[in-house]
Parts: sequence; structure tokens; C-alpha cells
Amino acid sequence: MPEQFYWGLEAAFNGLMTGVLYALVALGFVLIYKASGIFNYAQGVMALFAAMTLVGIMEGQVPFSHLINATFGTEVHHFGWHLPAVLGILLTVGVMILFAWVVQKVVFKHLIGQEPIILFMATIGLAYFMEGLGDLMWGSDIKTLKVGLPQGTNMWLDETTYRLFGYGFFINNLDIVATVIAIALVAALVMFSQYTKQGRAMRAVADDHQAALSVGINLNFIWVLVWSLAGFVALVAGVMWGASSGVQFSLSLIALKALPVLMLGGFTSIPGAIVGGLIIGVGEKLFEFIVGPMVGGATENWFAYVLALIFLVFRPQGLFGDKIIERV
Repeated sequence: MPEQFYWGLEAAFNGLMTGVLYALVALGFVLIYKASGIFNYAQGVMALFAAMTLVGIMEGQVPFSHLINATFGTEVHHFGWHLPAVLGILLTVGVMILFAWVVQKVVFKHLIGQEPIILFMATIGLAYFMEGLGDLMWGSDIKTLKVGLPQGTNMWLDETTYRLFGYGFFINNLDIVATVIAIALVAALVMFSQYTKQGRAMRAVADDHQAALSVGINLNFIWVLVWSLAGFVALVAGVMWGASSGVQFSLSLIALKALPVLMLGGFTSIPGAIVGGLIIGVGEKLFEFIVGPMVGGATENWFAYVLALIFLVFRPQGLFGDKIIERV
């Protein structure tokens, strides 16, 4: 077979793995939107904040050290310990759960029944608040996240494909591990949503808040649970992307790539987030490979949004979203 075919196949494989990560980010949006009707603009910043917190905890950094030193004239920066990755992740999960509880009690508890645009504006404010808080707590410098994930090209896959096809596939070990973890997390979330009592309660709240309250479902608990799950998803996404490109403020922009995924799959569908992520991931890689050289390249930056625009015109509810019917 021609070498161009194998190049395209390699691009498709890389697109599949990227698409799984896109789907993981999109799941955070879907979870919150299904349970509360809130489009969480802060999801990307939650991934950034979780990754910064993980690095700070693992390295034993003193939170707000810059503020403390500027106020009191001290030189305090570190506690003097370095925690293992597993313990750091567990503590960060606790921080994200605490964050979910605070968000529910301080912000959204007082906005029940408000218009969707007000809730959306609240998440925009939350995003900027978290970005500033993360900067104040851990500093704005680029951080290296080391949690023991393998890096570099998978030599076994490279050598095996070379023996079979005469062409070695260059697949990054980190991408493979990230894909496996993302698939496992997505499967766990789907199982949780479908087969647990709390998952069924979440779906009941998504269908009708008042009906859920009438059968004894604790709405505040469900919203804290949903924000906790979204925070955990943000942590996993932040770890995967942060381990690849470093923990920096551009990490919060990964949420922008989740928007086309949501438009394709639908804002209320977990399977839609998965399928949409795979379509975007594979589509942008193959489009760059096939069409990119003809138009000067860099098509990955806009392909997803053009595809999402086409869907908005012809199928605004997405592939799996509920069709909106308004009775007049």
C-alpha cells in the first residue's frame, strides 16, 4: 500500500486518542447541564485550577505564599515535603469536592429559578474568579506536572507496525495511557448514570426539577454531586493535558474545543459527548492531512468550529440531543 495511506491511518489513530480527551472535557459540561440546566463556562478553568492544585500539593508549595510574603515580609514558599502522585491526586479530589460544595452553597443556591442567561453569566464570573484564585494561590509560572505517566514514542508499536506494514506508527505513550484512562472514566460515568440510585436521581432532576423534589430527591445534594463529578472530570483532563504541555493558563482554553463536541453530540447526551469527541478528533486530523496542504495548513484550529456551524444550521440539537419543541 502507498505510504500516504499509512500516514493517513496514523493521523486517524492520533485523532481517535485526541477525540477521547475532547469527549472527556465535554462530559463535564454535559453532567452539569443535564442536572441543572447550567452551561458551565468555568469547566476549562476548573481543569486548570485542579492541575495547579495538584502540582502545588505534590511539591509542598505554601498556598498564597506570594501574598503572605508581600504582606508580612517573610520568605515562605514550601513546606519541605514532596508527596507521591496518588496521595496528591486524592487530596486534590477532596479540594474539588469542597469547591463543589462551596459553589453550590455560596452561588447557585441563591440563583434557583433564575433565567439561564443569569446562570451562564454566573459561571463566567466563577471562571474568572477561579483563574485569579489559582494565580494567587499557586503563582502564574508554567508548572511541570509529573505523575508517573510514560512519555515518548511507543517503540513496541513502532517496531511492530514497521515489521507488518513497512511503516512505523509514531504514537505517543502518554496519548495511549490518556486514552485508556479517559475510556475507563467515560465508561464508569455512563454506568454510574444508568445503574446507580444517585445516577437515576441525576437523570430525574435533569428531566424535571419540581417532579424530582416531589418524590423526595434532595436537589442540593444532587447538584453538589454533579459539580463534584464535573470537578473530578476536570482534574483528570487537567492531568492529561498538563502532563503533555505543562500546567499553564492556556490550559483553560481546552474548554473551547469542547464546544464543537457538544454542538455535534448534543448538550444533554453522554453518548453524544463521546461520539462528538471522536468525530472532532478524527475529523480535524484527517482534514489537516488531506486538505491542509492545499490551503496552507493550520486547519485544525478552525475545522471543528466550521463543522459545528454546519450542525447548528441543519441540526441544532446535535446528533443525540433532545429536539426542542416550544408550544405557543
